[in-house]
Amino acid sequence: MGRAGAAVGSAVFFALAPGVVAGVVPWWLTGWEATDLPGWWLPLRVAGVVLLVAGAGVLVHAFARFVAEGVGTPAPVAPTRELVVGGLYRYVRNPMYLAVLAAIVGQALVLGRLVLLAYAAVVAAAFVAFVRWYEEPTLAWQFGDRYQAYRAAVPGWWPRRHPWRPAGDD
Repeated sequence: MGRAGAAVGSAVFFALAPGVVAGVVPWWLTGWEATDLPGWWLPLRVAGVVLLVAGAGVLVHAFARFVAEGVGTPAPVAPTRELVVGGLYRYVRNPMYLAVLAAIVGQALVLGRLVLLAYAAVVAAAFVAFVRWYEEPTLAWQFGDRYQAYRAAVPGWWPRRHPWRPAGDD
């Protein structure tokens, strides 16, 4: 697959995966209708907007890395040819999953809908299980020692303070 095919595949997967998980399902659960909230909730709504914007930005960045660096897509049916370890992936192994969770929690805060926090917890558990039982073994098989070195150096869920630099990366 070339970069053009990776870009098209990634755009389709973007709409299908995070678009459904962080867009369609929250809409289905809430109709995107905000509850009537007291004035003290305003800072939480602002924090929610920040989380939504940050989550969207991180998602776009992560998908772009898969196209430019990995020459593939985040979709398991069209994986990357190269291990993606640049950009935000130098800080945390799973920025895409964290971005989706940030978007869901952001919506919960903006709308004042606690059902979205419960949904975020279910999504988080599903992400952790998927990473642990499918993604990590698949990447270890596909990229071997290079992935194992990356996995040992870069946390899965809590970002590093400083970017990881692979051996031989000047």
